[in-house]
Amino acid sequence: MRSLPALAVLILALGLATASAQEVAFPGLRTDTEAQVEVTADSLSVNQAKGTAVFTGNVLIVQGPMRLKAEKVEVEYGADRSKIAKLHASGGVTLASKTDAAEAREAVYAVATGAVEMTGDVLLTQGENVLSGQHMTIDLKTGTGRMDGRVRSVLQPGGTP
Repeated sequence: MRSLPALAVLILALGLATASAQEVAFPGLRTDTEAQVEVTADSLSVNQAKGTAVFTGNVLIVQGPMRLKAEKVEVEYGADRSKIAKLHASGGVTLASKTDAAEAREAVYAVATGAVEMTGDVLLTQGENVLSGQHMTIDLKTGTGRMDGRVRSVLQPGGTP
């Protein structure tokens, strides 16, 4: 009988862990990270010395089937200035494919690794299923990810997380 309280604590701890983080499949956000990146915006400011470019106003970034929209995107180029290293998006960020869409306040996309980190009131919609939290990481190469920060799921019967 002494182990019953310990078991109850373990079950409670596992339940809390599940509520704070959730592994997620993003098959619709899987993309070819070697594909060309196309950026359109209302304006562009370039700083050659820093190796950056800032796109502002109705920014749309397209890479394969993936679309990223935001108010502002700072592009950071690699050391040789020939390839994009990172994209820092802010202001109503939406990352979408044909089947999945994720919204957040900010996002950072490391192009070489295919890693996307979204922060601030993250909302993921996959069909009729909805997942929300404060922080989400996505691996665009594998189509997998993780949601953290008071995760909430609304799953439809027969749906997958």
